[in-house]
Amino acid sequence: MLRIVLLFNIKLTFQILSYFLFNFVFLQKNLSIMEFTPAKLNLFTFFKLPAAFWSGVRVKSISPEVCEVTVKHRWFNQNPFNSMYFAVQAMAAEFTTGALVMYQIKTSGKNISMLVAQNKSVFTKKATGRITFSCNQGNVIKETIQKAIDSNEGQTIWLTSIGNNEKGEQVSEMQFEWTIKLRN
Repeated sequence: MLRIVLLFNIKLTFQILSYFLFNFVFLQKNLSIMEFTPAKLNLFTFFKLPAAFWSGVRVKSISPEVCEVTVKHRWFNQNPFNSMYFAVQAMAAEFTTGALVMYQIKTSGKNISMLVAQNKSVFTKKATGRITFSCNQGNVIKETIQKAIDSNEGQTIWLTSIGNNEKGEQVSEMQFEWTIKLRN
């Protein structure tokens, strides 16, 4: 009986790994046609941003204007002061802005590079429990990308992500300067 259960678990594990590997290859080759859904972005995180994935960073929702990412304070992502380590908050906050930039680049249909040039952070409260980061500047990103396409020059844009705890209290505000440039 134990042997059957063990073989079943091995087979199931193999099927799960095969699914992830297939999707990984698909995402690698077809990022430009990838649908931007929370599940696919979380799979992207697993393969491309493993530190964020294992820290618990998960996309909750994404639309052309807004991206929300959550992360829960737990032992793995704590600091010595019994709250969430600042770098975990930064990963979640950056992902809200970066996912929106990727989304808008995809909808433009152009080959555009993106890179974080700077960031600033303000921490106003201990981050405990589930923290939700939100960036709602999708329209500004779209305009900046269009400006980069029209001028054929690199553009920069500051994007803000606000982190709120389960009570709705702001725990941090992070800003990221993204550089966007049309590739030739």
